[in-house]
Amino acid sequence: MVESAARKGQKNEQPALLDTELEHLPPELRWREWMGRVEAVIFAASTPVTRETLVRVVGRHCNIELIIDDIRAELAGRPYELVSVAGGWQHRTKKAFGDVIRAATGQGDSSRPLSQSEALVLMCIAYFQPITRGELSSFFGKEVSRDMIGVLRSQDLIASGPRSPQPGAPYTYVTTKAFLSYFGFDTLRDLPDFEALEDAGLLSKEKLLAGDIPVGLPSGEGDDLSG
Repeated sequence: MVESAARKGQKNEQPALLDTELEHLPPELRWREWMGRVEAVIFAASTPVTRETLVRVVGRHCNIELIIDDIRAELAGRPYELVSVAGGWQHRTKKAFGDVIRAATGQGDSSRPLSQSEALVLMCIAYFQPITRGELSSFFGKEVSRDMIGVLRSQDLIASGPRSPQPGAPYTYVTTKAFLSYFGFDTLRDLPDFEALEDAGLLSKEKLLAGDIPVGLPSGEGDDLSG
């Protein structure tokens, strides 16, 4: 059957190109339009928006960092803010309004809080990645169970990394962008410096490697690494 000219025309239609340069606008209005575009894209996204995404909607000579700074300045008195997290930018409600939101909606952070053991295992993965389950078990002097790894994976805090060169080529584990978002980090470089933690007496690498750091909750609470 011969397609109608109308249908052929519809199939051949291309989306209109977005005018990013906006050269017909005076500089101030052009900047305001770029600000609006950037904020709209971030507002509509459910995950942090990267620079690569934002540059698609602004001109070649637009400074994304300055745009973000100006948007943040305008949001200074609002109950939400624009944060740098997981390699991009995201709108987030300010922590000071957490209780208000929970009181009004009965909703809060839907993710289950990490147990002490889970947090310690996650910390080791973050600092020593890529790392195998066997290496994690050696750190703590007891087996880190597959169930424990499964919990962290189910919350998208860790993922499989490259195969280890060890015999059998076991899987290694690495942290994810969701990990960065969970803790409010932009990149892994934002992790507290290990030496600074040691100097502050909050963490000892020697104790960690020797398995001297307690990994369970008080007796009777059943928070064991091996599940």
